[in-house]
Amino acid sequence: MARGRGVWAELQRERANRQRLEQQARRAAAQAALRAERERGQATRAAARQAAANERDRKQLYVADRKAEAAAMVSDLHTRLAELDSVLADGIRQRSGVSFAMLKHTLELPQFDPGGLDTAFTEPQWEQFAPRPPGTLGRMLGGGARFERDQAAARDAFERERAKHAAAEADRSMHLAERRGAYDRWAAEEARTVATQNAGVDQFERDFRAAEPEAVAQFFTLVLDASAYPDGFLHRTRVLYRPEPEEVVVEYELPPQSVMPAERDYKYVQNRDEIDTVARPVKEIKDQYARLIAKVALRTIHEVFESDQVGLAAVVTFNGHVSTKDLATGQPIRPCLISVSAPRELFATFVLADLDPVACLRKLNALVSLHPYDLEAVRPVVDFETLLSQYKFVDGMDAVAGLDSRPDLLDMTPTEFEHLARQLFEAMGMKSWNTQASKDDGVDAVAVNEDPVFGGLCIIQAKRYRGAVGVEPVRALAGVMEDKHATKGIMVTTSWVTKDGHAFAARHGRIQIMECEEIKYLCKEHLGRDVLIGLPKPPPRR
Repeated sequence: MARGRGVWAELQRERANRQRLEQQARRAAAQAALRAERERGQATRAAARQAAANERDRKQLYVADRKAEAAAMVSDLHTRLAELDSVLADGIRQRSGVSFAMLKHTLELPQFDPGGLDTAFTEPQWEQFAPRPPGTLGRMLGGGARFERDQAAARDAFERERAKHAAAEADRSMHLAERRGAYDRWAAEEARTVATQNAGVDQFERDFRAAEPEAVAQFFTLVLDASAYPDGFLHRTRVLYRPEPEEVVVEYELPPQSVMPAERDYKYVQNRDEIDTVARPVKEIKDQYARLIAKVALRTIHEVFESDQVGLAAVVTFNGHVSTKDLATGQPIRPCLISVSAPRELFATFVLADLDPVACLRKLNALVSLHPYDLEAVRPVVDFETLLSQYKFVDGMDAVAGLDSRPDLLDMTPTEFEHLARQLFEAMGMKSWNTQASKDDGVDAVAVNEDPVFGGLCIIQAKRYRGAVGVEPVRALAGVMEDKHATKGIMVTTSWVTKDGHAFAARHGRIQIMECEEIKYLCKEHLGRDVLIGLPKPPPRR
């Protein structure tokens, strides 16, 4: 069923992509029509200029045309700015285009087309063949014998035509039956396909209502992928669902800085016959970009809550990234510019149409880049050598090589799981080491991100648990972080962390928790391994 749901989900993504492409095509067609209209207007004005008999009239027409061209450019600029400014308002007005009923297919079959085979051939009639009987004079002159001969020949021709007609009718009936049978088989197959599709949707809905993480993540991914944004938005999202804290985690690809127009106005300078660009102040561009991505964050959170008719999401966490290049190195980077968690109860009190998006993020205690347009973040520089000298490291083992097809991580030893965690962070681009079991001060592994801005020393605790991880291990991790001067701590567990543990990590601010579903996702994403974690269901939500 999981495989079927995956295939089904892929079909739905393709459907969502087709809908988005159709929407883009309609927008492109409208823009093309606008351009065509503008070009016709320019052609009309050009014809008028050429037709003018007086040079002064021609010059005036030309100037008017150039001014109209500049005005059209200004109009396009204002339209673009209005689109970007209304991102949040448009999201509030739009109702979610995704529902389980919408995902179902309706069987719509065309009527059976017999292709003309339902019309019988005209049966031959004797009157068409019967010879004309002779009159009295004809009979006296021997016409009676000739009539008998003609009548016998006509009878033979009539019977031959009847035989041909019967054969043609039999052939027609046979082909009609074959055509009808092919139609019935095709219709039955279509009905089975629709029934299978709808049964998959029903199962999808049952899994969603049962808070199955994969089903919940797939549904909200479809919701966000179906949301219409202006041109320039890459529209890439990834969603995870954590049942224990009832949290939907969204990783969203923010629009690049280039989405903001750098122009404020266009002016036609007659003495140079040029259209000059009036630049928008850099500070204004940066402020507008900061407001734009704040609106995207709030809109995304709103769309998740608004489409959640079951009440599975008590919290929505939004992590907004932007893909770009480091101007200093030319290397691709993907910094996180916004990270915010919004509880449903608090978010429901916001009047999104009237609030200031930047102030709203502050209200939610969001982590926002101080200078998002410049992709800047504040992080102290760490002396790696000094910090790393505090640990004794052991040689790593290849825990991934020992994983068979769809292995259960709970079957690993605690040591094997610690080494798997190390390999996972290495695959994610960090340097990592396992510590000696007897001298680790509660540290299972150490990872280092050597990025001079975002980097630092990371303490990793790996818990191969079947039950919930309480708040005490999280507090212990915080203590080790302080002792080792680490910039970050990560609690990696095959199970889940209690609400108290999550609350402590949130208050601490530098502790990240990776639980069952995220571990499975990261193993598949970075190690290419589809793993299982055979846990009992988390405690029911209260």
